[in-house]
Amino acid sequence: MTSVRERIEMQEMMYLSSYAAKSRNARRELPETPCDYRTEFQRDRDRIIHSKAFRRLKHKTQVYIAPGDHYRMRMTHSLEVAQISRTIARGLQLNEDLTEDIALGHDVGHTPFGHAGEYALRDIVGHFNHNEQSLRVVEYLERGGSGLNLTLEVKDGILNHTGPNEPFTLEGKVVRFGDRIAYLCHDYDDGIRAGMITSGDLPARVAKVLGTTPSAMITAMVADLIHSSAGKNTVTMSPEVQSAMEDLREFMFERVYLSPRLAADREKASYIVHKLYEFIMDNPEILPPEFLQREERWGRQTTVVDYIAGLTDQFAVNLFKQLFIPATLQEGWNISWK
Repeated sequence: MTSVRERIEMQEMMYLSSYAAKSRNARRELPETPCDYRTEFQRDRDRIIHSKAFRRLKHKTQVYIAPGDHYRMRMTHSLEVAQISRTIARGLQLNEDLTEDIALGHDVGHTPFGHAGEYALRDIVGHFNHNEQSLRVVEYLERGGSGLNLTLEVKDGILNHTGPNEPFTLEGKVVRFGDRIAYLCHDYDDGIRAGMITSGDLPARVAKVLGTTPSAMITAMVADLIHSSAGKNTVTMSPEVQSAMEDLREFMFERVYLSPRLAADREKASYIVHKLYEFIMDNPEILPPEFLQREERWGRQTTVVDYIAGLTDQFAVNLFKQLFIPATLQEGWNISWK
């Protein structure tokens, strides 16, 4: 009798583009017995969603540290990347499950306080990138140190969603675009909400080519990607839309990401990360038992970096208070390190 998984795999072979990744060809470093009800990529999606690292994203900064209820956090960003990327993948008849896996997992290694935390750890240890840490999380840190054993296609997409190297699947390339579309358009939306920018501030070419609302911008870029990439063994934009997207990115860096208005909070966040690192390096006994057990394998510095990178914003702030603020001033700030 044909299993549910086998039926889905046959449907993929019939419907998906010849350039799409097929579930039946998925590879894992450690082979596993196939599931009767889920393809390999569907199993990966479940593992990412059920991971502790993914759950912590709901309390990690996207752009604005300690924002209001309606601002994006790292989890909402990941969900929006998944939605945008799936729309593109569906339009190109690529594998939506693989696309969603990469999108949901691409930021699981992100630090507290967004890129401020990432840059602080890089300053401390000399080399730290959130995409590499995301791969480390799914390969080694989840499940008590055994990792999730995700397929090679998913791990490649997570690692190469940013940086100098391109993913080897088209689905990974889709997420690379989907991530940029999501953060530009939704950070623009949050920038308007924060009163930092208005739609009238947009460069003329951005407004003309992409529009002035997040919805219009996403629609323009997604549609262009689908039309420009259809029937091709690549994922690409037209020169006009690509240039407009780069203009939007330059605008966002100038007016939002590198804005003096956000600098003070980012400096404070960086200070917290630096002080936590210094203290824990000198007092590793405060680490949870599972991290103490990893020190022999990875060394103290890597173990401490893994711990700090996994903290949520509020936990990092509370731990800082616990370590450096007199107890008489804390009033209800007591937390458990472990």
